[in-house]
Amino acid sequence: MATISSLGIGSGLDLSGLLDQLESAERQKLTPILQQQKSYETKISAFGLLESALEKVKDAASALSEPESFSGVKTSQSGEGVSISASEDTPVGSYEIEVTQRAKSYSIATMGVGEQDTNLGAGNIDFTLGDGSQFTVSVNESDSSLQDIRDAINGADTGVVASIVNDGSDQPYRLVLTSTQTGTDAAIDSVAFSSGGFGDVLTLDGTTEVAAQNAQLNVNGIDIQAQKNRVEGAIQGVTLNLEETGTTTLEVSRDTAGIEKKLSNFVDAYNSLQGALSDLTSFDGATGVGGVLQGNATVRGVESQIRELVGGSLLSDTFSSLADIGLTLEVDGTLTLDDEKVSDLVANQLGALSSLFAGESEESDGFADRFEAALGAMMEEGGLIENATSGLETSVEAMGQRYDRMEQQIDSTIDRYRTQFSQLDSLIAQMNSTSSYLTQQFDALAAQMKQ
Repeated sequence: MATISSLGIGSGLDLSGLLDQLESAERQKLTPILQQQKSYETKISAFGLLESALEKVKDAASALSEPESFSGVKTSQSGEGVSISASEDTPVGSYEIEVTQRAKSYSIATMGVGEQDTNLGAGNIDFTLGDGSQFTVSVNESDSSLQDIRDAINGADTGVVASIVNDGSDQPYRLVLTSTQTGTDAAIDSVAFSSGGFGDVLTLDGTTEVAAQNAQLNVNGIDIQAQKNRVEGAIQGVTLNLEETGTTTLEVSRDTAGIEKKLSNFVDAYNSLQGALSDLTSFDGATGVGGVLQGNATVRGVESQIRELVGGSLLSDTFSSLADIGLTLEVDGTLTLDDEKVSDLVANQLGALSSLFAGESEESDGFADRFEAALGAMMEEGGLIENATSGLETSVEAMGQRYDRMEQQIDSTIDRYRTQFSQLDSLIAQMNSTSSYLTQQFDALAAQMKQ
């Protein structure tokens, strides 16, 4: 049988077009698989949106789950000699801060030598610091230049740094010893160069001594000394950075606006979650189109737990529910915040408000603790959200495998059709050739008979 290089050449039929139509029809079998796979992927994305909304509520609840969340303060100050940072446990009040002396480091220089890179001989340097600690730095004769001695002291890393100063004289190079920290505890009480070697060359120049001193300040009439210019503990929860002498007034007040903002953020995050749930589970009666997660059991479980959290109550003599503080649950599931009532509670009943959200003690949970724990459990490994999405991801993978198998079947079917069409094309071409030959023979026979 003759070989046909292109379908339809031998028969004159549009076998190639027919094969394309058959392939197109076969590939329609892939459409339901792709649609199902797309449906699973859309649900995974929807759970991602839901998890994001849950995370925002959890974060907003976390900001209300500690008593410190309700002890925020704000500060204002006059005077620029002190920079101030205050934590949430800083007591409310007014503080007068007078800085009379900043802390300084101790330093002293040696008498000069002519060369800084000439060996001066082996020896030891014995140091005693203001806190009573002692250490020794040793140099050998081959590494005993002023530069080597400097490097040996710095390499010891013991609270003293050394540098070399050129004073421009005939013996210009001086070794300067400086405490790494300010204050009298870090001061260099004594320096002793051993006799012999460089000890016979280097001597201290007492006129260059700069005495260490502690910081001195007064806070509301109380005299305070500090080894450093960064002072902690002079005011509870406040760090003072002493930049210059002078007087600074610090006013610490309760950050009521910040506390109200945390409550508002919680309500906004919760309402955003309700909006996401509504969109994902809605049903449009007019179009008959439902939300991506309409009727989903996992979403129903999430909604049920959230309703229990919002409608729950605590054993408390003051506030036992969210409704008691002006957080009203509306028909559509959202919360409404009574700003005026909340402002009054923050100003006058902050302790009770703190107990409602953060618990009355470390052993008791408030509403914020409950929200944080419940939503965290939903999103943790093995929780509702992960179990749902992992199941969908398995289905997506299964659909992908099914798609590959179906595509292989289609390719095999089309290959079979192509072979059959090629055989048909060759057979018809052969028959046409035979027909043409017979026609020629009959025509020749008819011509002979006429003669």
